[in-house]
Order: sequence, then structure tokens, then C-alpha cells
Amino acid sequence: MSAATDAGAARKREVLLKIEGLAKSFIAGKPVFADVSFTLERGEFVCIIGHSGCGKTTILNVLAGLDQASAGHVFMDGREVAGPGLERGVVFQSHALMPWLTVRRNIAFAVASRWPAWSRAQIAAQVEKYVAMVGLSAAIDKKPSQLSGGMKQRVGIARAFAIEPKMLLLDEPFGALDALTRGTIQDELMGIVRATGQTVFMITHDVDEAILLADRIVLMRNGAETGHGYVAGGIGETVINPLPKTRTRAGLHHQDGYYALRNHIVDFLMQRANPGAID
Repeated sequence: MSAATDAGAARKREVLLKIEGLAKSFIAGKPVFADVSFTLERGEFVCIIGHSGCGKTTILNVLAGLDQASAGHVFMDGREVAGPGLERGVVFQSHALMPWLTVRRNIAFAVASRWPAWSRAQIAAQVEKYVAMVGLSAAIDKKPSQLSGGMKQRVGIARAFAIEPKMLLLDEPFGALDALTRGTIQDELMGIVRATGQTVFMITHDVDEAILLADRIVLMRNGAETGHGYVAGGIGETVINPLPKTRTRAGLHHQDGYYALRNHIVDFLMQRANPGAID
């Protein structure tokens, strides 16, 4: 497929998620963020980056239906998000597995919740498919205590994919892993997303991770006191990733445009993410 065809296909994507005027306040008159508006297209991978305290996780929790915004709206497929739902799969930094259940039964519980009319054979086939996708077939009947940290995260990812959500929400899912394990799971996630066309919204602090995985990178700025009063946090900039979709972790730094993109993001985080620092 040519680059022109790729661009045309991207333009034809449907909007899956629409965020309008989102704000969150814990202290009156000093919202953590305000006027946050953006969309996610079906099949798009969007990463959000910003310093601690800018509201990244709060935004993800609002999208997941686990928190309420102080203002604004979130719509998925034209319907307002008003609470948790199985059309949104969530993976947190902690795997959140049930320790008394095996890998198989942890994932089967989610699948049975998603499709309560399915037979045991259908549930088993779905579980085995996604366990195989993350390379854990040999550990399918082990309990979480018998797994490494990286294996537990793979189970969490398999569970999220197994319910075939319209959108996957990832809150720094690899943040606690060592560099080698993190890289391996990044590769696995990228392969599964490409194979399934999954829509993904992901929080990360890792610039290279965002460049590797994302089609679009949202850069958040923090709220801060300035010489002109308090300025709420929000979206400072949105960057489209110009690198080819065939990029790999090993070859990322050889891609034309990689260093310019990385330097631009780092410059934003160092110089422009805190309005109080540059007032």
C-alpha cells in the first residue's frame, strides 16, 4: 500500500471517542486541567505525556467511567460515557489480577462477563486465543504468584483484549518493568494492535515509548501559579507521529525524523509544560 493510500485510509477513519471541554477541580478556582478537547479515531493509537500532576490519569479514569469530570463531556459512538463499560478495556500499572485464580480463570471471568450466553467451549477458545497472543500458553494454568511481573502484565493485556473492547485504555502499563521486559511487551502490544486494529489511549512518561507506539502524541501542561494568577493545565500541543508505521524498537533511532520528533517532545516537557516556570 502506498503512502498516499495510507493517508487516504487514515482520513476515512470514523471518530470513536469525542472529548469536549473536560475539566477537573479538587480546589475551587484552581482546576488541575480545563478545556481539554480532542477526538480518537477508530483504530488510532494515541499517547498522552506530561509531568506528574497534570491530570493524565484523571483524564483516563474519566474516559474509563471510573471518575467524573467537573465539567465537560465524553462521547463514545455518539453516546455519553456515564460509567464503566465492557466496551472499554483498562490496563493499569498494577496488573489487578485475582490472586486465587489461574491465568485461564482470570481471563475467563472477564470473557464470561462480556458474553454471558457463551458456552464453556466458546469461552475457553477465546481465552486460549489471547493467552497465545501474549506468549503465555505454557503458563495458562498458573496462578499470579507463580508469574513474573512482566508475565502478570501480559495477562492483564490479554484479559483486556479478550473482551474485544472498542477502546483500550492503558495507564503506564509497563512503568514498573525492567527495560528488557518492557521492550518485549511493547513489541507484543504493537503486534497485537496492528493485527486487531484496536483503538488505544495510553499514558506514558517514556518519550521513546510514545514515539514507537503512537499515531498521535498529546502533550499536557501543568496548572500553575503565574505572575498573572493561576493558569489551569490542559493540552499544550498535539503532535502527529510522522515515522512509518513499520517502525520497530530496534530501528527507531535510525528513522529519518526520529531525533527531530524526540527533541521537540523533550523541549516541550523541559521548557513549556509548566507555565509558571516560563512566566
